[in-house]
Amino acid sequence: MQGQAYSRLGSFGGAAVAPSPPPPPSSPARAGSGAGGVIRTPAKGAGPARCVLGAAASATGAAARAGAGRGSGAARRAARAVLAALLRRQAVFLFAPLLYVAAMLLYMGSLPLDAVPRIIARQPPGSVYRSPQLYARLRADMDADNSTDALATVWRHTYKGGGTWRPCINNGTNGLPESNGYIYVEANGGLNQQRTSICNAVAIAGFLNATLIIPNFHFHSIWRDPSKFSDIYDKDHFVQRLQNDVRVVDKIPDFIMERFGHNLSNVFNFKIKAWARIQYYKDVVLPKLIEERFIRISPFANRLSFDAPPAVQRLRCLANFEALKFSKSVVSLSETLVSRMRERSVESDGKYISVHLRFEEDMVAFSCCVYDGGDEEKKEMDAAREIGWRGKFTKRGRVIRPGVIRMNGKCPLTPLEVGLMLRGMGFSNKTAIFLASGKIYRAEKNMAPLLQMFPLLQTKETLASEEELVPFMNFSSRMAAIDYSVCAQSEVFVTTQGGNFPHFLMGHRRYLYGGHSKTIKPDKRRLAVLFDNPRIGWKSLKRHLLNMRAHSDTKGIEMKRPNESIYTYPCPECMCRMNRTEHSKPKHSR
Repeated sequence: MQGQAYSRLGSFGGAAVAPSPPPPPSSPARAGSGAGGVIRTPAKGAGPARCVLGAAASATGAAARAGAGRGSGAARRAARAVLAALLRRQAVFLFAPLLYVAAMLLYMGSLPLDAVPRIIARQPPGSVYRSPQLYARLRADMDADNSTDALATVWRHTYKGGGTWRPCINNGTNGLPESNGYIYVEANGGLNQQRTSICNAVAIAGFLNATLIIPNFHFHSIWRDPSKFSDIYDKDHFVQRLQNDVRVVDKIPDFIMERFGHNLSNVFNFKIKAWARIQYYKDVVLPKLIEERFIRISPFANRLSFDAPPAVQRLRCLANFEALKFSKSVVSLSETLVSRMRERSVESDGKYISVHLRFEEDMVAFSCCVYDGGDEEKKEMDAAREIGWRGKFTKRGRVIRPGVIRMNGKCPLTPLEVGLMLRGMGFSNKTAIFLASGKIYRAEKNMAPLLQMFPLLQTKETLASEEELVPFMNFSSRMAAIDYSVCAQSEVFVTTQGGNFPHFLMGHRRYLYGGHSKTIKPDKRRLAVLFDNPRIGWKSLKRHLLNMRAHSDTKGIEMKRPNESIYTYPCPECMCRMNRTEHSKPKHSR
């Protein structure tokens, strides 16, 4: 090869590219390092055989390394291919949980039924009516514990600021200016909803300097009471007590009615939204009143907000606590029943308890609560709901959860539960109780446990003779007025369900008893849990209920807060502290 020229270009005719010049020779030691060990220089006389052996070893090591490299590279390439296929088919991951569940079902199906554990889920505490079982279990211990007399120690709390409260509604002394016109309202609902309408009408008429027509009572499809104002209230006292503040007349003057053809439907009627502010009446109603001289507002329940200027609140106080007195017939029978209750409670110095029990059929149906839970109860409640509220509870999409309703304290207390509660609060079986209620649902069955716990229990039907009740029978508002009057004079009032009756009565009792409502208002959420506890003992139950009674005592004296009713919380806008200080006096009395 010596003397041959080196060319970077191959020969014309497609011959292979000429080889590059050979690398410089390496030392024998470096050349042998690729055989996997230190290769010593061959000894003298080893000859060609030793050189061939070294070359063969070097070739074998290189081949092994090349094979290992090819094997690992193939595995990596296979893994990449599988992952790429899965990523291109992401739906495979969606079926993985289904495949797992299917495999578990196949596995469980292969096991015998007696090998599968049974899971029994108990309903949440307070979601089931188990009071009859609790009563049966604790009755012996309850009967043995009859030593306490709660009537003697029930009320201990006083106002933390010191002193007691007394009524302090100032009488109007200034003469009334010329009237801006006449206002006619329709009071709808039951006894105390009508009472709200009357008091609010007085406040609005006084604020607008209008003459108020004696309110008309709307005949309601549920209450079905055709009573007029004078059948329930003392109309003469009402007009006379308000004479310095609001003009009140019995009927619309003829010269006014002539303008409207003696037809009330021709008179402009305001449809006012609920809880409207007093400013709305000044801005919208007053100009129309001055223009027409006569307007109607119907319906009128809850058409004035709870909060109003002091002058308006004073008129509300005056109407509710001073001007509205029951009719002479209601007062006469009520006083007779109070006297008879005190005669039956001689052992407790004439003191008795009154309980407002809402366990009538319509109340139970409206609550959607489950009690005995049988088919007969369900049929009766479904029928009552359909009669009273056609389709309201069967609307498509409406879900009713009786257990949740009970846990939230919305279920009416049964007579049995009322008895358990009062005995647990320390009232003995010698305590006289006046029960204010309508017709109790399944009375014979449901009243039996309460009569066992409190044999001195009375109602207006048991205290009065049939002849005494005849003028009031079939008039629900008049009967409610009797209950209201007897409850107002009891040492303890117990409310069990809420509503207008207890709210008005609590406020009236505060007005009568130095600011303290003397009312037990139980925590029905706690009661639901306590009465559903299968392990609670009598002593533990009594301890919880005594704490609940003490809480009612501390809440007896409460001040009105924003968005609360002055009819329930008359302090401080209708009442003042006896040791009067500047901060305790209502603004309108200064």
